[in-house]
Amino acid sequence: MSRTPLDTAALAHDLRLAVMRFSRRLRNQRVDHSVTLTHLAALSTLKRHGAMSPGELATHERVQPPSMTRVVVALEGMGLVTRSPHPTDGRQVVIDLTPAAGELLDAEAQAREAWLSERLHELTPEERTVLREASAIMDKLASG
Repeated sequence: MSRTPLDTAALAHDLRLAVMRFSRRLRNQRVDHSVTLTHLAALSTLKRHGAMSPGELATHERVQPPSMTRVVVALEGMGLVTRSPHPTDGRQVVIDLTPAAGELLDAEAQAREAWLSERLHELTPEERTVLREASAIMDKLASG
């Protein structure tokens, strides 16, 4: 059975809405609401890629450097990042996570995964199998 463009458009619509609702519910499973989602994104990037300059962090997060400077100042004020001199460029600094940031990121991930695990237990084994397969397909879509 071949798919028509209308079938694909309807699937794209339904999937977009479902992913948005799911993402919103997952984001709401927060441990510390004093840290914004923007802050968490910057911290997650540092955890994933390691210490970097504010400019590099801005590039990774696809924001303007002045916006990232404000984020870094806020995170430093909360004790979640440190600044140290850049090893080769005296005009720059390197931003890195503090142990408190690592603990916060771990707690945030655990809270979201606990919520999701509870929801998954409500599904049938067949539904969980479908979701396992769908997660691989969604990862493929996100990579391309």
